[in-house]
This record gives sequence, C-alpha cells and structure tokens, in this order.
Amino acid sequence: MDNEQQRYKELGDFLKTRRVKIMPSQVGLLSGQRRRTPGLRREEVAQLAGISLTWYTWLEQGRPIHVSTPVVESLARVLQLDREERHHLYRLANQPLPADISEARKIVSPALQHMLDSLTHCPALITDQRWNVIAWNKASCTIFGDFDAMSDRDRNIVWAMFTDSKYKQLFVNWDRHAKGMVGRFRSTSGKYIEDFWFAQFIEELKTRSPEFDLWWPLHEIQNNGELYKQLNHPQVGQLDFEISNFDVADHSSLKMAVHVPMPGTDTTEKMASLLRTYGNESGLLLNDSTRRKQ
Repeated sequence: MDNEQQRYKELGDFLKTRRVKIMPSQVGLLSGQRRRTPGLRREEVAQLAGISLTWYTWLEQGRPIHVSTPVVESLARVLQLDREERHHLYRLANQPLPADISEARKIVSPALQHMLDSLTHCPALITDQRWNVIAWNKASCTIFGDFDAMSDRDRNIVWAMFTDSKYKQLFVNWDRHAKGMVGRFRSTSGKYIEDFWFAQFIEELKTRSPEFDLWWPLHEIQNNGELYKQLNHPQVGQLDFEISNFDVADHSSLKMAVHVPMPGTDTTEKMASLLRTYGNESGLLLNDSTRRKQ
C-alpha cells in the first residue's frame, strides 16, 4: 500500500471511529428504534453534512476521492471534532489547515466579569471574533434580552440584529445601524477568510434576512464602530448612549462594547428603573421567547 492509499484508509478509519462516538441526541436527532451499532449511521452523517450517502460511504471505505475544504469543515462540525481532531482531519483530507480560530470562551476571568458588573447603569458586552456574546452584565440584559437564556446562535449579535423582529423596533433608524453592522462584520470575516464558519453563517443568514441578503453583496466595508446609539425600549421609551469599544487585554480576538448613558438625558434614571424591574421580576426582557426551560 503506497502513501496515498494509506492516507485515504486513515481518513476512512478516522471518520468511522468519530461517527460511532456521536449520539443522535448530540446532533438533535431522536434515538428512535433500537440501533445495531452505537453512534450515528452513515446516512445521518451524510444528511447533516450536506453530502450524498454514496459519496460519504466511499470516504469511509478509503476510496481515492477529493475532499474539498467545505466538506471537511462540515464533517468536522457534524462529528463535533475538537481543535486537534479537526486539524488531523484536514491533514488526512490533504487540505491546508484552517486559520487558527480560538474557541469561543464560555467563561471570562472573574476579574473581567467583576469589571462588567461594576458598570451598573452601562450595558456592557464582550464578544469573540465571530461576534458571539460571551460575557455581559445585568444592564445589557435589560436592553438586549436574557443572554443566559439564549442559544449560542441567538447570542450572536449579527444574527439577532437581522432575525429578531424586536430589534427593528428597539433600534431607532434600524436600517442605518444594521447596514453599518454588515460592513463591520464583512471587515471581520475578511480577517478570518479561511474559517469556514463565516461562510456557513453568512449563507444561512442570507436565507433568513432579505435585508442582509440585499446588503451583503455590496461589499461595503466599515472598520469604525458606532459612537452613538439611540434605542426605543418597550418599557421606558427613548434611551441615548455613547458607545466605547475596547480590545480585551491579552485576548486580541475579544472585544468589549460599553454603552454609557448620554449626559443631559434621563437615560441613567431609566436604566436604574429597568434594573429594579430586572432584579424583582427577572427582567421585562426583549427576548423572553428565547428562555430555556429550567
């Protein structure tokens, strides 16, 4: 067996061993009838990865077929590979390694969270390079919804902006804010062009939002963040904020956005009122429909 044949065999064996480790419930499938073998069936992996069963079967059989980068990334996602396993799959498929994208942090340091919490009347968020909100304070929950109760996808700022109808009511001049966000998100995605997550996310969002589908092909780029934001909150009415954006020290991929009540407005008093409501009733939140069942 030559080196190429060995590589194809290793690829097939690797896929098989990872497939049997994934339970149907881990990918949102019902277990159903008794299964003869553990893990996912071939047809389930093929369907979830968006490839044909015949083609995937050939892969597991070690046949000499070309595997594209999008297929490698889809398989890595379905099989829930960690960073090392994902890189191993890329090597076996003879594809260049993806950009080194750090995993989204689920928990920030206690000191960083304490700093967010100390910004009592200032909604503050920390996002990763994919614009997922990974840390927040109570003030931000009174404005944007209970992040702790959202799914990972709903916690993505871009996704929420274009798929949650409540945001169109919350943002005064939503079109301007949303279109500017598209330009800034395109600038970010260009930095991680080899991360297939962005391609998948963008295609899915285009099918969900006519506005995003219209604006994305314009290739407009923005690098400067917002300086001012006016919101129309359903409980307290108009809120006016100055926006400050910071890089998180020692974590260049993380960004912090702080919404500071504008001087000369009643925004601070309204934030205090919202926080009292949030503390007493778990918040009159923008995204109550996204709460997880306890």
